[in-house]
Amino acid sequence: MTVFQAPAPGVAIITGAGSGIGRAAALALAARGWSVVLAGRRADALAATRDLGPDPAHVLVQPTDVSDRDQVEALFGAAVDRFGRVDLLFNNAGTGAPPVPLEDLSLEDWRRV
Repeated sequence: MTVFQAPAPGVAIITGAGSGIGRAAALALAARGWSVVLAGRRADALAATRDLGPDPAHVLVQPTDVSDRDQVEALFGAAVDRFGRVDLLFNNAGTGAPPVPLEDLSLEDWRRV
């Protein structure tokens, strides 16, 4: 029988970390000793996630719109500047697509999602 063993704590970037699944993932990782970088569009929601965690010293709040390449590059740069590396990306940010068949989805909508 193989037993799953979680990796040793490292540095994680969590997108969509201001609420829902992203917040839950960030708090779970932080509770297990990970340093976490909270990314999302709403700085106030990210700060609220940070304030719920066990050790704000191991949390970086980085407001980021993941649909903007420059902001994503800044996110990774800030993570490496603060913690020296990135070990895990929990890519949770996103939005729904219009209710159309996939072949009718515009490239613009695809990229937004």
